Amino acid sequence: MNFAPQARRRAVPRRPPERIPEGELPPPTRRRLASPLTRRILLVNLLAPVILVAGLLYLDRYKNELLANDLASLRLRAEMVAAAVGEGGVIDNGVDRPLLSPHLARLMIGRLSEPAHLRSRLFTAEGQLVADSRVLISPQTIVQVEELPPPQSGGWLRALRHAYQFVATFGAGIGDLPRDADRIRSRASDYPEVILALTGEAGSGVRRTADNRILLSAAVPVQQFKQVMGALLATEIDDDLEQSLFNVRLTIIEAFAIACVITITLSFYLAGTIARPIRRLAAAAERVRHSYGGRYTIPDLTPRGDEIGDLSVALREMTETLWRRMDATEAFAADVAHEIKNPLTSLRSAVETAALVTDPDRQRKLLSIIQDDVVRLDRLISDISDASRLEAEMSRADTGRVDMRAMLAAMADAYQFAAAKAGVTVRVEPGDGGRLEVNGVEGRLGQVLRNLIENALSFSPEGGRIALRGRREGAEVVI
Repeated sequence: MNFAPQARRRAVPRRPPERIPEGELPPPTRRRLASPLTRRILLVNLLAPVILVAGLLYLDRYKNELLANDLASLRLRAEMVAAAVGEGGVIDNGVDRPLLSPHLARLMIGRLSEPAHLRSRLFTAEGQLVADSRVLISPQTIVQVEELPPPQSGGWLRALRHAYQFVATFGAGIGDLPRDADRIRSRASDYPEVILALTGEAGSGVRRTADNRILLSAAVPVQQFKQVMGALLATEIDDDLEQSLFNVRLTIIEAFAIACVITITLSFYLAGTIARPIRRLAAAAERVRHSYGGRYTIPDLTPRGDEIGDLSVALREMTETLWRRMDATEAFAADVAHEIKNPLTSLRSAVETAALVTDPDRQRKLLSIIQDDVVRLDRLISDISDASRLEAEMSRADTGRVDMRAMLAAMADAYQFAAAKAGVTVRVEPGDGGRLEVNGVEGRLGQVLRNLIENALSFSPEGGRIALRGRREGAEVVI
């Protein structure tokens, strides 16, 4: 008795096969334009670098540090210009306290502000503007000098720069800065930091120009012997700050683009190693489902050594089990047809003969034959019903590990009395000593062994011997 039955095949008429050509995907799979698994892998792999880059592009701390350094540098240069004006731009009228000389102050501010790259404005203690390094005063007119923005590079970098400036203006807080009140006749009241400087304390501010550029300002007092005679307001457009942020973000975006290319390539490779074999397995399963002719085998992916390889093994074993069950069903149907055909033939012959025979003795014999054939048909139908019920129960029963060596020993002990009564000995022959375990239903396996032992007891002569042997042959256990 082999617990891994081999498949048997018999020629049984089948309906025409509904085949799918080899290598062609089944209809449900063909309708998919892209693999959902590929999209999920791509989304998961891109999520981490996108979040990382979004965090890196948020450079407020770095921006604030650059802004603080630029304001400190601007304040230092403003203090140098204010110190020079406090020393050389003050006149002593000999009557009252020293006074600022507008003429000298304009000359000094014009000379000192240009190499320092500043726009310097000098306010008196009363808040009046007396000098501006960007305003040229002549007897006929007043000319204001404006600083032009740096030249822009062309091509895609210029377009990227414009897009960056748009985002920086409306998304990075530049649009929220106060607008610079750039007037030729400015007053100290227009700048809170100047009001603070007239009290003897330095102040600073950040504003935006009309073209949305960052404007830094620093106001320091102009003093002589600790006496505040005015305030110097120094301003500069901080293009270097935005350029530094732009360069850093551009470097991050370039690295992100390279990382995206690598991530997308690896994602498609990973998705291919997962989705492609799964699609092959699904297509093979579809071909098996639609085929009624020859057998289709599931691709063997065990060399992969991963879960997909295990899945292919499970599908192959499941397919082979289904084929064996189909073969067993075909064989069972053929056997049933053959077994039923014999009593039916005998019945038909007996009925036809009974209609022609007039001898009562022969009629009784024919009726006895008919009765035996009916009993035989009833027994066959009962056996078919029992077999079908048993198969249904077996398909729903839970299997488990069964130790066949222990079951053989238990069976030999259970039949010792019946065997002794019949003059027959029952014993278990020793094997290799290994465990003989199989997956199955213990009760049904015991029933099979009981039937075999009872048949052996029925046909063994007195003094006979019944030997139970169990051995392992590869992955099978033979009893």
